[in-house]
Amino acid sequence: MRWDKGVSFLWESGGYPLPAFYFTVLLEGSNMDTSFQEVTGIGPEIETEDVVEGGENRFVHQLPKAVKHPKLVLKRGIAKMDSPLVGWCISILEGDLSAPIKTKELGVMLLNENGDPLRAWYFANAYPVHWEFDSFNSTKNEVAIETIELTYNYSNRIL
Repeated sequence: MRWDKGVSFLWESGGYPLPAFYFTVLLEGSNMDTSFQEVTGIGPEIETEDVVEGGENRFVHQLPKAVKHPKLVLKRGIAKMDSPLVGWCISILEGDLSAPIKTKELGVMLLNENGDPLRAWYFANAYPVHWEFDSFNSTKNEVAIETIELTYNYSNRIL
């Protein structure tokens, strides 16, 4: 196989590797308030259980237990109070848990230069579990950042 043959398709729109800087987050019930600086935590993992076999000293069996999902972490500049995401975080994290937690469906899409989705992930029954604000420092000229961590039941890659 010649390595130079067919390489041009790699850099065409939707080819490989994809740039990671143009993406959007879709929140159920809101078509605004979805610009973020960074999204992390996409990627399920299988938990395993070690099982030692009697008389076998060369290895330990690792049996699958369950799929676990890391928290989805969204980072952006601190948003206004009328933001739907801020209102959702306030209702859950600053409430007294007397009302049921309202979960939402969430999507993350990696986009091409025209704004068309190239890859997409779906997150079921998400809700915020941590809301943090970066430190304020008078000696630095940086944007004030909020970090929102969400837990969810499961995720699927749909594109």
